[in-house]
Amino acid sequence: MFTTLLVIAILVAFTLGVAVGYLATRRTVGRLRTELADAAWQLTHDPLTGLLNRIGLRTAHTIAASGPPQPLIVMLLDLDRFKQVNDAHGHDAGDDLLMEVADRLGHLADAAGGTAARLSGDEFAVILPLRHHRLGDLAERFTAAIAAPVTVQADSGPVTVTVTASVGVTIVASTDPLEDVALHRADTAMYQAKHRGGDQHLLYTPGMVMPDRGHRRGPRPRDLRRDQSGSTK
Repeated sequence: MFTTLLVIAILVAFTLGVAVGYLATRRTVGRLRTELADAAWQLTHDPLTGLLNRIGLRTAHTIAASGPPQPLIVMLLDLDRFKQVNDAHGHDAGDDLLMEVADRLGHLADAAGGTAARLSGDEFAVILPLRHHRLGDLAERFTAAIAAPVTVQADSGPVTVTVTASVGVTIVASTDPLEDVALHRADTAMYQAKHRGGDQHLLYTPGMVMPDRGHRRGPRPRDLRRDQSGSTK
């Protein structure tokens, strides 16, 4: 009898140990999956706006290029007079403006079957399939969305600001390189739009000249600090 009870106790303890170990393993695997997904998100997304970053845009383009060949619309959008908002109302107001613009671009890109990204500072990109979109009307929707007033939190309280955008547009094959062809052409057209006064979109045409890169803006120091630490300083 004693031997039987001992055997039963050993079996129960073994079963409980296996169950506890299984549950602990599941929790560990779940935690690792969550951490991996979070790391992948941070690698491919802009921490301020939640849009794709340049790495994420490359990934989206790779996915598009892996399917059947198709024409793509690529737009590069640079805000006009964004620095004036920062200077007049503070960097927090500038961040509010960038987040609102990103939200509008993201919704428009989703509705058109594409994706939006924040590349650096106040520069955004959009990739979407050509399909049956009317290019002029589509670009107008994006510029109009950006030009709508935005309420931001300034140092002195809420204020309403309005900015416009210079937009460069190009049509490329999904198999064309992203950096050397698609973004290069859209960047050239965007520079020409800004050079002509901004608040407009231009379609890339052969012969458009690239600007002198010396005066072009890169990431803001504020964004570089955020990318390094994961939070605003």
